[in-house]
Amino acid sequence: MRVIITGGTGLIGSALVKSLANDGHHVHILSRNPRQTEALPATVHFHKWDAKTADGWGHLADGADAIINLAGESVSGEGFFPSKWSWKRKKLILQSRVDAGEAVMQAIKGATKKPKVLIQSSAVGYYGTHTGDQDVTEDFPAGNDYLADVCKQWEASTSEADKLGVRRPVIRTGVVLSADGGALPRMALPFKMKAGGVLGSGKQQLPWIHLDDQILAIRFLLNNENANGVFNLSAPNPVTNKEMSKELAKVLGNIVPAPVPGFAFKMMFGEVSTIVLDGQRAVPSRLLELGYTFKYPTIAQALNAIYRAVVKA
Repeated sequence: MRVIITGGTGLIGSALVKSLANDGHHVHILSRNPRQTEALPATVHFHKWDAKTADGWGHLADGADAIINLAGESVSGEGFFPSKWSWKRKKLILQSRVDAGEAVMQAIKGATKKPKVLIQSSAVGYYGTHTGDQDVTEDFPAGNDYLADVCKQWEASTSEADKLGVRRPVIRTGVVLSADGGALPRMALPFKMKAGGVLGSGKQQLPWIHLDDQILAIRFLLNNENANGVFNLSAPNPVTNKEMSKELAKVLGNIVPAPVPGFAFKMMFGEVSTIVLDGQRAVPSRLLELGYTFKYPTIAQALNAIYRAVVKA
């Protein structure tokens, strides 16, 4: 296959590129800073783009097998601690996603032979933070907070692909767990330092997915011609923050440290604290119905696999 990936240098994108390239697929990575930082197969190609238009790369869409649109400014920031959501940062988070989607559509419209499939990234934040303890499947309505609005506009940015005959699975991803980046290193640090564990009430839901399952699920949807529409990419067994804390403490060989009050976290980080103080019990209903089998269906399996790998390394 010939696959174009936007956001191909992030946590998910990097792992996906390696997975596809290792199986002999030709992968074209669109990046604002196309620097190859590690040895990759000759089938991987970097292309510079402005993250706003199809200028300089749009021709690649003609006859491509797939486009996977993962691009978007990090919601929590690039540093170890979350970056506060200023008005300027909120605009950047939203605009980076909408611009990338519109650039992808520009390329697809200009292609004589349309790509067979476009996988559009999104997040479980689509459902908002007032879903309680009920299972949130793909037919659950959109929320009305900031992140829900971002997800709605993010998904809408490529909605025209359907009218052009391009199959479009939309992946609403939960918290991706990996020792290499994302949320897990931030979550694990307090347990290593014994400086605070459970956040807020601890009752907030955490829809999570192991990075391996994230990549395997994307490839499953990429290859399954019946995969169209919205899919929650989260493990079938979501946990609360308190349950996650207990499992982290167990796998790291520590006790659960004292909790961090929710108000203290809000004072330190502002509105961005909603990422960890609120959540949704998202479940992968449609993914399971389509026949995907999770490699790591429980949080205990996922964390043990991750930290066994870290110890071996």
